[in-house]
Amino acid sequence: MAKSIRSKWKRKMRAEKRKKNAPKELARLKSVLAKANADVLMTDVKDIATVVSAEKVKEKATKEVEATEGDNMKMDMDVKRNKKSLLDQNGQYPVWMNQRQRKKLKAQRGKKGKSKGSKRLAW
Repeated sequence: MAKSIRSKWKRKMRAEKRKKNAPKELARLKSVLAKANADVLMTDVKDIATVVSAEKVKEKATKEVEATEGDNMKMDMDVKRNKKSLLDQNGQYPVWMNQRQRKKLKAQRGKKGKSKGSKRLAW
């Protein structure tokens, strides 16, 4: 569920908004805690809420991918698909394809298999 273009766009925009508002939220949290002057130390807050730049996150993700690249890449390459029919070796369509598209491709495959017979009567 939730694979429509609209929901994908909304998820993307929410992520952008979170990224944009993260520094403001952190500053606001620190100011509230400073005013409250409770038992919570600022060092504890720094451990809980940290703003990490996007470059550092991407760099960390690429390092993890490189570390586990040998096993995962082999599994990704196991699936062989026919480029015209989009069927894999087990005769399955891709997950993203809807029923209408599957039906259309199946009909196209069926047309190629049938040959036109003569329209004359065979006596």
